[in-house]
Amino acid sequence: MTAADIRPAAPGGAAEDDVVLQARDIVKDYGGTRALAGVNFGVHRGRVTTLFGENGAGKSTLMKILSGVEQPTSGHLLLDGEPVAFATTNDARDLGITIIHQELSLAPNLSVRDNIFLGREITRGGRVDFAEEGRRTAALLQEMKLDVDPSTPVGDLRVGQQQIVEIARALSIDARILIMDEPTSALAAREVETLFGIIDDLTARGVSLVYISHHLEEALQVTDHAVVLRDGSVTARGDRDEIDLDWIVRHMVGENFDLGSPPEGQELGESVLQIRDLVVRDRENPERSVVDGLTLDVRAGEIVCLYGLMGAGRTETLEAVSGGGEIAGGSIVYRGQELSGTSLRDRLEMGIGLVPEDRQRDGLVQTMSVGQNLTLSSIRRFLRRGFTSRRAETALARDLIRDVTVKAPGPEVPIGSLSGGNQQKVVIGKILATHPGVMLLDEPSRGIDVGAKAEVFGLLAERAREGLAVVFTTSEVDECFSIAHRIVVLRRGRISAEFSPDAAKADVMAASGEAVTP
Repeated sequence: MTAADIRPAAPGGAAEDDVVLQARDIVKDYGGTRALAGVNFGVHRGRVTTLFGENGAGKSTLMKILSGVEQPTSGHLLLDGEPVAFATTNDARDLGITIIHQELSLAPNLSVRDNIFLGREITRGGRVDFAEEGRRTAALLQEMKLDVDPSTPVGDLRVGQQQIVEIARALSIDARILIMDEPTSALAAREVETLFGIIDDLTARGVSLVYISHHLEEALQVTDHAVVLRDGSVTARGDRDEIDLDWIVRHMVGENFDLGSPPEGQELGESVLQIRDLVVRDRENPERSVVDGLTLDVRAGEIVCLYGLMGAGRTETLEAVSGGGEIAGGSIVYRGQELSGTSLRDRLEMGIGLVPEDRQRDGLVQTMSVGQNLTLSSIRRFLRRGFTSRRAETALARDLIRDVTVKAPGPEVPIGSLSGGNQQKVVIGKILATHPGVMLLDEPSRGIDVGAKAEVFGLLAERAREGLAVVFTTSEVDECFSIAHRIVVLRRGRISAEFSPDAAKADVMAASGEAVTP
């Protein structure tokens, strides 16, 4: 299918009586930057409308306008054919429109129950009916197949579990239009299947969904209608039977992207990291080991992919190596030095850097600028008699922005103004500024688009050619075959298999315990 085959980007994009919510000629400006340029978008009744586009294409901005988070500079919305305006998210929610944001918005110190009913407490006799809230929460969690006590503090849950709670909270509002912005970014394969089952149930009940995901093949499974945004404008529309993966990528980025290949023609160096019989206990249940007797060597210049389902022990392994997790047994040796008794700061200074799974919570300081985030881990380099040398710090920040290709006007801009892909580059650049010998990356592609993903993997491959040892985790099997020299599959805290990049995808999935569809 060529661009000429695609229907023009007309208002509504479908029969008018099939569209419950319409955005007409939407323009959104932030200062001198135009985020949306006359967008027309329709949400189809009882269907899944999927919005594709790179980071910075305008997807989240459009969704914020549809849900009352932002107001358009110009243009208008129609709900059931009638003009409507949302000053706040409460206005949109009162009319049955709710959004699940890409970045989690839960209160970590509150329980699962309290998060789900925050601002909408169930009262009886002037007092909060915690028992009823607990019953409804338990029913929602059962529907989501999440085995968690409603009284558990959200901060005690892993990122994937928190994502499910975020989805459950949105489902509790009985929405007629539900916007899902990257709902599966931290979910394991079985949890994604559960979510897709819920989506089928919702559309069968007449609920209209807008679905945004950088997991393109995954999104195709639920798509009824597709819209592609590029640089703030709609470039293409299509029904499910008219589109495929190549169509999406071509209209998103203008060309087909691949995620690269392992660096060729290089001699791997000596082993720089040796993990022997590593044991890490479950924080919630110390009797259970989340990493159980893991042994792994990583050589200089080598890229190792740790693949596995949620709960396989990937994150806990990286945290143990970086100094952020407690070790119950085994040893970790870096360049001949045993690491027991060393802190996260010690290991960072030795040359072991971690890019965490949750960049918003653990990788960035939201109140700081891009430059301040980039130089945060190497701030001691700029201390002069107890004061920071701003000139030296700014010079390094500008060098890093150039080296890791962060798309930002300068180091002084707020970190929150960047797209997800560029924020991830900032976290990577922050670690690279410490001159690491081993870089650990936990789900480095989480929540970033195909173009940014290719740039991140390309950056890692380039540094590996210079001798950097790289270990990254992923729950996307396709990423295993990108830049890794070696694929190590984890299952229930143990290494179940190792593969070369020419292995069969089905074999890698089977080794992880993931169901393989013929």
